[in-house]
Amino acid sequence: MTIGTTISMAIRKLVFSGVMGVFLMTGCITTTTGPPKPKPDNAAAAELNYQLGARYYKNGQYGLARDRLLLSIEKDPRRAVAHSTLALTYEALGNVRLATDSYETAIRVAPRDFDVQNAYAVFLCRNKDYDAAKKLFDKAIKHPKNDYAEITLTNAGVCMGQVPDMVAAERYFRAALDRKPNHGEALLQMCLLKFQQEDYLNARGFLQRFMNSSRTTAGVLYLAAQIEDMLGNDRGRTEYEDQLLREFPTSPEARRVLGSE
Repeated sequence: MTIGTTISMAIRKLVFSGVMGVFLMTGCITTTTGPPKPKPDNAAAAELNYQLGARYYKNGQYGLARDRLLLSIEKDPRRAVAHSTLALTYEALGNVRLATDSYETAIRVAPRDFDVQNAYAVFLCRNKDYDAAKKLFDKAIKHPKNDYAEITLTNAGVCMGQVPDMVAAERYFRAALDRKPNHGEALLQMCLLKFQQEDYLNARGFLQRFMNSSRTTAGVLYLAAQIEDMLGNDRGRTEYEDQLLREFPTSPEARRVLGSE
């Protein structure tokens, strides 16, 4: 896997919850409009500079990433993933205006690219432009070639939860689970939503489904213990806390269990 593919995958990740959400890149879809196709030499230079820029971005060297991505775009202005990665870079550098400009350019270059739509929607949601984000999420969700729409649906649900519009959030999460019943991020988000609504029995059910299909972490075990505590199940709470202390003894969650934090 090239570093560019890794960054393309990263573009699809949701930053809101920081739990999981890995997305596979299925290829950018571009239109036939826009700038002319680059000459072969330019195409090779654009690819090389993109790969370097993507590597610099991944390593946190944002200034170098910006410079290489700008060179890539200069050689091939139609490369939507370069514009999207440049947008991520500008965001990391704290320049929201230039990040917005880069996303807008990516949308113009590839208006039917659901990866770009998803990435820009996540950015808009982080910047509290919820209506615009929802429109882009819905476009990406409906794209017939989006084979991983459950991720986009989950992203949209998290975004709606920030509005907050919990009815819309649950609708997106359930739609994600209709597409893929064991999608871990959607299961966890449904658990958190039900926990917030004090529907602890359903929170337990979604978390158990999550734990059956995804890697257990200290945070998950701590949440499980909290749910059992709310349900009045002291034995279940103790079992989860013991597992947490056994498997993640140095975690912040373990320190909270021990009362040292």
